[in-house]
Amino acid sequence: MTGRYDDHPFIRACRGLPHQRVPVWFMRQAGRSLPEYRAIRGEGTILDAIADPELSTEITLQPVRRYDVDAAILYSDIVVPAHAVGFGLTVTPGVGPEVERPFRTEADLQRLRPLDPEADTPYVLATVRQLVAELDRPLIGFAGAPFTVASYLVEGRPSKDHAITKALMFANEPLWHSLLDRLADMAITSLRSQIDAGASAIQLFDSWAGALSAAQYRRFVYPHSEKVLSAIADTGVPRIHFGVTTGELLDQIGAAGADVVGVDWRVPLDQARRRVGAGKALQGNLDPTVVFAGAEVACAAAREVLAANDGHPGHVFNLGHGVMPTTDPDVLTEVVKTVHAEGTVRSEPAE
Repeated sequence: MTGRYDDHPFIRACRGLPHQRVPVWFMRQAGRSLPEYRAIRGEGTILDAIADPELSTEITLQPVRRYDVDAAILYSDIVVPAHAVGFGLTVTPGVGPEVERPFRTEADLQRLRPLDPEADTPYVLATVRQLVAELDRPLIGFAGAPFTVASYLVEGRPSKDHAITKALMFANEPLWHSLLDRLADMAITSLRSQIDAGASAIQLFDSWAGALSAAQYRRFVYPHSEKVLSAIADTGVPRIHFGVTTGELLDQIGAAGADVVGVDWRVPLDQARRRVGAGKALQGNLDPTVVFAGAEVACAAAREVLAANDGHPGHVFNLGHGVMPTTDPDVLTEVVKTVHAEGTVRSEPAE
């Protein structure tokens, strides 16, 4: 499938093809750190803002204007599908996703009916369509990977150790796989609807997969992430797969079907490329905390990331995780300028 932005540096980098400049975008780029975001966001849960297409469109566009990043990321949340089908989930300001009745038994599977995007999340599709009409660069849609979404549904709130999640995983493997299979189907439906509405690329966020060993990931998670990524392969849009503290999982994350593997700041890009193997692009991986040291230090660190990539065409510059709430936006502006001005790309396609 060909797309409107096939010749754009971001899309070409995702495909490991030569392009004119290293593309940049930031995870969580549309939220919290921008004063213009805080001025219009309003009170209450993020789910209310997401349900307002006009507001979501404006929030998505704000960092594009501010930073001149090469792609926009849809303003939404990975728990939107589970919330939309009535699982009983909200996102509490200052806390994160919270579930009134966490997932515990086989009966809870009935609370995860199939997602109907036109009926359940029409506001997401309206936002995507409006953004596609207004943007002059690619829009990235996204979904939560089955493991990370499951961790919220099972724990009932954000967790540092995922103990309840792992207990279910180990004690009742059939139920665990049934849960992740349903969440995989929801992610597939959501992603395909975003692509049909005009998204030029997608990212599958498995933010907490790093809580698992390589063997645990292979047995309990890999088949479901592979299902999601394989199910949208026919769309032709680049597929990005990202997690945190996943250095020991990078080979599997790449093998699951991603075109682009997100790398956090703990593994240098040259080492990450060896772990992921040939034929994949990488995304990352500036430490998000470096920006607190000021523009000079942050730009120097960005140059180190570029040096580790060594001109490989399959590189999308990003932070190693999301933009932190107290980040100085002016520092990120300088980082983008540095990457655009100094990032060099070899002329041959990636191997």
